[in-house]
Amino acid sequence: MELTVRQRLESDMKDAMRAGDAQTRDAIRYILSAVKNAEIDARTNPASFDAVATVRKVGKQLADAIEQYRAAGRDDLAAKEQAQLDVLQRYLPVELSDTDLAALADEVVREIGAAGPKDMGKVMPALIAKVQGRAAGGRISGAAKDALARIASAG
Repeated sequence: MELTVRQRLESDMKDAMRAGDAQTRDAIRYILSAVKNAEIDARTNPASFDAVATVRKVGKQLADAIEQYRAAGRDDLAAKEQAQLDVLQRYLPVELSDTDLAALADEVVREIGAAGPKDMGKVMPALIAKVQGRAAGGRISGAAKDALARIASAG
């Protein structure tokens, strides 16, 4: 049986505590807190909860903070955030390559029978479901647009 993201986080936090690894423990605690808050927010609509999406969102926030700290010359704070981001990467699925993402987008466009860019609203939900958290939203949207443009120019 595969562990959920939350179960992995909880288990890894205990391991970090036993090992005396404060940096990893604190990073996991931060990520776990975000996942728990997302679970609480999703109580009214349980289908909307996605732990991987929550972890990805925290990762984006950390990356933005790193960028801002570096711009402000605060490399010490940027390094701390980078350490947290490095821990967070363990809980994300392996990213799809651009080629694999494009192939999935083409497959979804064919399955749906999309004719062009006007079908973006039909393609996106199906493509997001197929990607299963293995790519960020912007990449998914770009792949869908490219696939729809190829269909429109071929047709």
